[in-house]
Amino acid sequence: MNSFLEKAKALDKIDPLIGFKEKFVNNPSLIYLDGNSLGKLPLKTIETTSNIVKNQWGNRLIRSWNEHWIDLSNEIAKKIALIVGAQPDEIFVGDTTSLNLYKLLFAALTLQKDKTEIITDDLNFPTDLYIIQGLIKQQFKNHSLKVLKSNNEVFIDSATISEAIKKNTSLITLSLVSYKSSFLYNMKTINNLAHKNDSLVVWDLSHAAGATTIKLNETNADMAVGCTYKYLNGGPGSPAFLYVRKDLQNKLTNPIWSWFAHQKPFDFDPNFIESSGIQKFAISTPSILSLGAISPGLDIILEAGIENIQAKSSKQSVFLMDLIQKYLIPLNFKVASPLDQTKRGSHISITHEESYRINRAMITPKNINEKIIIPDFRPPNLIRIGITPLYTSYQDLYEAIIRISEIVTSKEYENFSTEKLTVT
Repeated sequence: MNSFLEKAKALDKIDPLIGFKEKFVNNPSLIYLDGNSLGKLPLKTIETTSNIVKNQWGNRLIRSWNEHWIDLSNEIAKKIALIVGAQPDEIFVGDTTSLNLYKLLFAALTLQKDKTEIITDDLNFPTDLYIIQGLIKQQFKNHSLKVLKSNNEVFIDSATISEAIKKNTSLITLSLVSYKSSFLYNMKTINNLAHKNDSLVVWDLSHAAGATTIKLNETNADMAVGCTYKYLNGGPGSPAFLYVRKDLQNKLTNPIWSWFAHQKPFDFDPNFIESSGIQKFAISTPSILSLGAISPGLDIILEAGIENIQAKSSKQSVFLMDLIQKYLIPLNFKVASPLDQTKRGSHISITHEESYRINRAMITPKNINEKIIIPDFRPPNLIRIGITPLYTSYQDLYEAIIRISEIVTSKEYENFSTEKLTVT
């Protein structure tokens, strides 16, 4: 038997988290390695959402606002706070990641109005860059954006950040884990560098929350945003969250004055009175059907323990890298993630000139008896292999790498067009 396969089976046998896979909808003919883009469906979510639709909406109707819905966002915020190392009254759940980022960036730039430089990097998610560009063009026309260059789009060292921060730096906004390379910043180091120059930091936790240990309070983080549909398993397009450190909350103002940000929304006062605390960052009526689907995934993470999840992620990341070095590097693949596992999030990116068609062949195998394997593709030539420790086994990783090597060796990818699908 292959030594890597033997090792995979042995590691799965002693894996303390192996049983959590059964808490999700599973298809034995499919290996899912895209939880860093959309998490699997927890079985409990089916029951929870069915109750919301059939009973709370179907039978109780508007009475459910007082019975269940009005406090739902706060209940979910408490769970997310435990996962990201914050206090419950520092987390707001609702709206989208982009909208939450807009709110926080606008508020931070307004607070730091005498400083006019914004710093980000070329590893950041494109939408984050779009929002900054829009703010500069529309509201903060005297501001400038400095985009720091990474090392081959894989990583940036802290010295580069340190040299970039000046007295005129208003804020720094970065993704804790890069969506492409999986580079993991040292949050505490960056926060300290910024605070020495009285600059603020806004973190995007979207590719980290639920798979990486995050300590917002311990690292003295200012602000953060994140989505709930990746490692938190909240479902497609599920509401996002934002974090604001408690001592900053009353210094910041939500630029969008609206109903649920009002101090007493159900007084229907025609004049806006800003709510205090984290609730000021709310906007409109919560999306209950989507909001209610988040809790079961969070409960699974809390039961497993985020430290245990990250420990397994790190071990699987090392195992996956060994597999890549053994089977894929000889086939002209390259690793597009940091080689040091302490500087990686929970996915590894590899490149090949035929990455897109290889990805298609993994998802749609020529042999109908072959397992479907779902990673994802990111331009120009990246295959991202996501590790979600709650349901990814070591054998899953082994079989995926062997399958990739077979696709390349047999040139099975040639059965597919180079024309890109709408969603990759």
